[in-house]
Amino acid sequence: TKPTFRKDKDINININREMQLHISPSLRHVTVVTGKGLREFIKVKVGSRRFSYQMVFYSLLFFTFLLRFVFVLSTVDTIDGDPSPCSSLACLGKRLKPKLLGRRVESGNVPEAMYQVLEQPLSEEELKGRSDIPQTLQDFMSEVKRSKSDAREFAQKLKEMVTLMEQRTRTAKIQEYLYRHVASSSIPKQLHCLALKLANEHSINAAARLQLPEAELVPTLVDNNYFHYVLSSDNILAASVVAKSLVKNSLRPHKIVLHIITDRKTYFPMQAWFSLHPLAPAIIEVKALHHFDWLSKGKVPVLEAMEKDQRVRSQFRGGSSVIVANNNENPVVVAAKLQALSPKYNSLMNHIRIHLPELFPSLNKVVFLDDDIVIQTDLSPLWDIDMDGKVNGAVETCRGEDKFVMSKKFKSYLNFSNPIIARNFDPEECAWAYGMNVFDLAAWRKTNISSTYYHWLDENLKSDLSLWQLGTLPPGLIAFHGHVQTIDPFWHMLGLGYQETTSYSDAESAAVVHFNGRAKPWLDIAFPHLRPLWAKYLDSSDRFIKSCHIRAS
Repeated sequence: TKPTFRKDKDINININREMQLHISPSLRHVTVVTGKGLREFIKVKVGSRRFSYQMVFYSLLFFTFLLRFVFVLSTVDTIDGDPSPCSSLACLGKRLKPKLLGRRVESGNVPEAMYQVLEQPLSEEELKGRSDIPQTLQDFMSEVKRSKSDAREFAQKLKEMVTLMEQRTRTAKIQEYLYRHVASSSIPKQLHCLALKLANEHSINAAARLQLPEAELVPTLVDNNYFHYVLSSDNILAASVVAKSLVKNSLRPHKIVLHIITDRKTYFPMQAWFSLHPLAPAIIEVKALHHFDWLSKGKVPVLEAMEKDQRVRSQFRGGSSVIVANNNENPVVVAAKLQALSPKYNSLMNHIRIHLPELFPSLNKVVFLDDDIVIQTDLSPLWDIDMDGKVNGAVETCRGEDKFVMSKKFKSYLNFSNPIIARNFDPEECAWAYGMNVFDLAAWRKTNISSTYYHWLDENLKSDLSLWQLGTLPPGLIAFHGHVQTIDPFWHMLGLGYQETTSYSDAESAAVVHFNGRAKPWLDIAFPHLRPLWAKYLDSSDRFIKSCHIRAS
């Protein structure tokens, strides 16, 4: 409505049928009268009465359009189904504030009601057999629109749907971990086939029973002028790839001496493979644990520790079915417990590195290799690294571009809620990796590293395996504490067995790639784009490889 005004009278503006605006001549009072006869006053402070009526006119026009805009928004609220239309400016202010500011503002008890519903626990039994819970977000939105739910009903439906999805996700995750545990802990039939065929070859073919190395090369086994590598494995296929990649990428293969340590059952097949597949001019020694006098005489700490560890694990861990049946456990914790059951972590092959000084008493320095690595460059420069009196040359795992793999500190492996660990170590101290390590055996023999290792194994057994959960790395971190020399990360890239974000090109540029984790390259669960790094060292035309259907891809 166009306003009309006189100098000595109130100015009256009809906004609509239900609201009128009265402005006093002094502009000190503005009165809004609603259709219900309610009045609200706005006091206007005026600094001076000297103003033009033209200014008043434009001010009133602005007020008019503003109020029309406000009541249009109010009408939209009513059309949207708001059961309580506003009849006062205070009400309109509260309702229009979120619209004008472009954000939601909590008002009334609606959010509180939603919080109350969402915070109430919902058990698995309450959802069992229910067919009315939405399965997708689209189903949920359709049901909410159809039923015109209030806030409490909305929150209840949302909670039921999310809880059901969480339960299903947890179950699927645990099943995945269980299947991976079974796949990684079992011996693939191809590897079993290879061991059997080589054992048979050893028994019928004299060429498969050669002395390794030949008699005239035996003195090189204790000659410190050679590059000595130690590989401990009961996996013939994996050992063959490590050996082949080491020799093939070496600039001085005639200076390589590779000491392969295996167990009694794998010795003959391992000897047969390297007798029939020589890697000259490199020198290969194959030796079983029972061939070492040091391990066959008297009490051996590593064997005693393994026996105790096995008894405690069977008592406190239970089988995989018990672990999976625990409905209250976090899936990540379930995965860690399943991994602790892996035979690898109770294998003598995995513990033997702590006795390298005793196993090789004549050697001053060795590079110890795991059997799930691939060497991609010449490793002889490792012998030129200044160890600065330290024992263990290793790559740190707390720094690097890959924040998932290279973010490991002591707190990642040790249980700092245990006071024994908390008193002795720093949770923020950088961890390092096994897999490819330079060991200065001469410096090692001057320390108490091995005895420290077994001391902490005993402490872990006494605490019901509560100091750490699995593996030989945690006690290794403790035993070598203060004896580690950091080497360039180029020499050792980790994580290719438990995450697939590493690209092939990045992995190809590393000196050594390590398939640590469950997805070993010889298993079907290996990551397809990374497996070729390992598979290219397999000879698909080899009669043993072909007859056991071992595929390179």
